[in-house]
Amino acid sequence: MSIKVFAEKCTGCTLCVKACPFAAITMQERPESKRKLAVIDLDQCTLCSACIPSCKFNAIEIKAEKESSKDISHFKGIWVFAEQREGEIQPVAFELLSEGKKLAADLNCELAAVLCGDESIDKEINKLFEYGADKVYLLQHKELKDYRSLPYTRAIAEAIQKHKPEIFLLGATTMGRDLAARLAIRVGAGLTADCTGLSIDPVKKILQQTRPAFGGNIMATIISPNHRPQMATVRPKVFKKTKDLRPKTKDLNIIKFSPVINPEDLIVKILEVIKDESAKVNLQEAEIIVSGGRGLGDPKNFKLVEDLAKVLGGAVGASRATVDAGWISAHHQVGQTGKTVAPKIYIACGIAGKIQHLVGMQSSDTIVAINKDPDAPIFKVATYGIVGDVLEILPLLTRKLQESRR
Repeated sequence: MSIKVFAEKCTGCTLCVKACPFAAITMQERPESKRKLAVIDLDQCTLCSACIPSCKFNAIEIKAEKESSKDISHFKGIWVFAEQREGEIQPVAFELLSEGKKLAADLNCELAAVLCGDESIDKEINKLFEYGADKVYLLQHKELKDYRSLPYTRAIAEAIQKHKPEIFLLGATTMGRDLAARLAIRVGAGLTADCTGLSIDPVKKILQQTRPAFGGNIMATIISPNHRPQMATVRPKVFKKTKDLRPKTKDLNIIKFSPVINPEDLIVKILEVIKDESAKVNLQEAEIIVSGGRGLGDPKNFKLVEDLAKVLGGAVGASRATVDAGWISAHHQVGQTGKTVAPKIYIACGIAGKIQHLVGMQSSDTIVAINKDPDAPIFKVATYGIVGDVLEILPLLTRKLQESRR
């Protein structure tokens, strides 16, 4: 990326000087114009683009460099965004750190976590080292306590431009998807969304990002050879979280970073956090899930699924078809457009097993499929299969389990 001031358009109004948070713009006299015009100190400029909207005369321009002239050799290391909500790091961060350890080993580089918050977030830092982080970039500011798009984008983009990571991974959550898209534009990087696999090319040493394409009918591997950082979002539960068993040093490597937050980044304010009480079950954290599909025949038959889930102490899932039909709320949807889950036991009741559903649950430890069609695709991924009428089998299974617990 490069930035340029057009002398013929600049009027010397100083609006850009006031907008620059890094004091990188000054007004200097130009011999050719015999008046003071804006001059950008490239050593101070971080290409944050704050000056662009401030200029009313389109006198400042940021544009990407030609591919052939772009030097990316100074980008090093893997970063993982440590998503936190209400002061608690979310499990997807530990899953990405666990996978990041393998990628860092292949690249022989450091693995770092990026944690944003206010002073209260300090208590969470040790968890990041437990799951494999070699260092933690701690971005602290009172405006980073809760997630808002603009402050987080500004802060992390500033850290990226200063420390230059080679790879940046985020969870494909509501927060991660919003942040990743904004960051990619801000720093001029490529972004692959909703990845289900990550690996390092053994020859080119670049990140290979695998994700479903064309409605989940094929798996595409995407690379970003000419831009850094290489960015990807990964769905929760795609990777297993494993603690780092390597001996820990006494001195934790924490890089404290105080970002500059501009007033224009604070146009959105959080007045109150209201939790959706209808979302009683966190499918992504459930160890047992019983899911229902169109094979149930009628929305009232979801009661059979709920009864089995209750006996097992599990959660209720659903296929997209039942959600689209209005049989059950979208909070229960499992699949490519729903939740990605990886419980110890997944019981699919009357679900045919289209690829869109399989993408969301095939990482489960044990899969039990109940379907009257012996050729249903769900049986190809099932650990155990029961061919029969789900309306007859579910009550029998529930009753047997109840009897065994008396």
